[in-house]
Amino acid sequence: MLRALRVYLDSIRARDPAPRSRAEILLYPGVWALGYHRIAHALYRRGWFFAARLVNHWSRWLTAIDIHPGATIGRNFFIDHGFTVIGETAVIGDDVTIYQCVTLGGTSPDNGVAGKRHPTLLDGAIIGSGAQVLGPITVGARARVGANAVVTKDVPEGATMVGIPAKSTLVEAETYQKSFMPYGTPCSQMFDPATQKIEILRCEIETMRKRLDALVAEEEERRNRA
Repeated sequence: MLRALRVYLDSIRARDPAPRSRAEILLYPGVWALGYHRIAHALYRRGWFFAARLVNHWSRWLTAIDIHPGATIGRNFFIDHGFTVIGETAVIGDDVTIYQCVTLGGTSPDNGVAGKRHPTLLDGAIIGSGAQVLGPITVGARARVGANAVVTKDVPEGATMVGIPAKSTLVEAETYQKSFMPYGTPCSQMFDPATQKIEILRCEIETMRKRLDALVAEEEERRNRA
């Protein structure tokens, strides 16, 4: 158990340069919220719904993070800062990072049946601050959702989504990023609502320029062979 805790704390330290020690990370509200959620989720699965809600209520008051006891969360989940809401049927994979003021929200089913109402985030996804991911959609593995984006449709694996409604930058995550990208925001990381469209265009132009350079290089190589 202690080894698993060390691995978890080290995974957070790899994504956040602020803490100077594991002990400091233990004070993070996201760590406490996840710990309480593990307890609440275990109670929820046993059908002890009131007890699960009681733990959830205490955790929300203490950490300002609201994770429904029914949500399923994998390993090394990191909520940086707080004020996050995660719904009942949300499913979160391993090594997922969420920043402050994110909502994994649900939709109201027309037929009155609860069912799957909240998003599924696959392994390695990053959700930037203020983003709203809504409905029973899937955010693919290693996908990035930029700050303040509103996502209502499935996100492909490795894609980067920005804007309202969220759209792909056409630059796959593997093209430009290192192993981790803070806030899920590419390029110059200037995704203020007033500059989103300009930034998206800049990213697309950069992508097309790289593709054009590759085509020119291929053509020159073909001519040299001829």
